[in-house]
Amino acid sequence: MEIYLVRHTETVCEKGICYGQSDVDIAVPFNEIFDRIISELPSEAIIFSSPLKRCVTLAKHIQENIKTISYQEDERLKEMNFGDWELKSWNEIPSEELNPWMEDFVNIKVSNGESFVQLHERVGNFLSDKISKINQPIVIVAHAGIIRSILCHQSSLPLKDAFNNKVDFGEVIKIDF
Repeated sequence: MEIYLVRHTETVCEKGICYGQSDVDIAVPFNEIFDRIISELPSEAIIFSSPLKRCVTLAKHIQENIKTISYQEDERLKEMNFGDWELKSWNEIPSEELNPWMEDFVNIKVSNGESFVQLHERVGNFLSDKISKINQPIVIVAHAGIIRSILCHQSSLPLKDAFNNKVDFGEVIKIDF
């Protein structure tokens, strides 16, 4: 089955801000980028999206421009929960908190947030609950962390190597699942 993983476009946040599950908007203009994304997608698909507006804005545009079999937002497609770090500059996160996480982001949970393994588990639940029952093209509009997790599920790449999967803003990655 074909799955098209689509990362939202750039946000209004300054570079260096940790925004995870914060519901930030996307930067304008985005119409040209949205049109390029549409050109890389199938003409008909089932669409799943993170419920955060930076994804919903793009997913709704896709829904309006391709034949949509169904559209659904799913909480499990939200970006990693960075807890106490949300909307802080990476530079202002105390090194005694940041350094252990940077050394083992897979297992170390952010204060009042989650670890990458927790994100990966919820993505796995989404995949087994939703994707395993479908045999039509699927578009998933989500975040870099979610897309990296899906790629790890698909390729059995160890989670510690998830960042080997480069995922740019507005990128479309087609996989067979």
